[in-house]
Amino acid sequence: MNVTDTGCGMERATLARIFEPFFTTKEVGKGTGLGLATVYGIVKQHQGWIEVNSQPAAGTTFRVYFPASDKPVDAPVEKTTRGNKVRGGNETILVVEDEPVLRELARMILKDYKYEVLEAASGHEALQVWEKHKGQIDLLLTDMVMPEGMTGRELAEKLRREKPDLKVIYTSGYSSDVMGHENATRDIKFLQKPYPPPELAQAVRECLDLR
Repeated sequence: MNVTDTGCGMERATLARIFEPFFTTKEVGKGTGLGLATVYGIVKQHQGWIEVNSQPAAGTTFRVYFPASDKPVDAPVEKTTRGNKVRGGNETILVVEDEPVLRELARMILKDYKYEVLEAASGHEALQVWEKHKGQIDLLLTDMVMPEGMTGRELAEKLRREKPDLKVIYTSGYSSDVMGHENATRDIKFLQKPYPPPELAQAVRECLDLR
């Protein structure tokens, strides 16, 4: 598969780094540097590779290759938690998400499972909420990529220095291998967006139940 544009192109130094997670030539706050890293991760997961040709003022061409197969395609298996009743609880969860719609969705899901929910739109706002309620918070549910210069990982590390047994669930629209979080520990989980309500509830319950 070929994709070609007629844009400004890239010099050799930029071209050598385009698949690095968090590398970007955009201004601060204008991009995460994860788009091409995500593409690269998906292609590698399917045993493929990417070739890129680009020159300044001459545009860019991406060629994506996948191995051919003569095996029949299996019907997709739906990822679901239906049939498994997920238990809720009365623990307190701090939800940190900069997108208001997603933050409200997480709040509604967790409220349906009877959890107490605190909210923050950024890492710095989450620290203020933590100071007011840190003795009550059992689990941190945080997006990994957020504005104002603090990532979800940095936030979790700050909070766990004060409360080492704090449970953490990272969320992201990018896969765990792209985010560099493929080796989650027992009390730190990764949940990829978008997630159905039972999947979020199950991840929260499993994380809280770990001792």
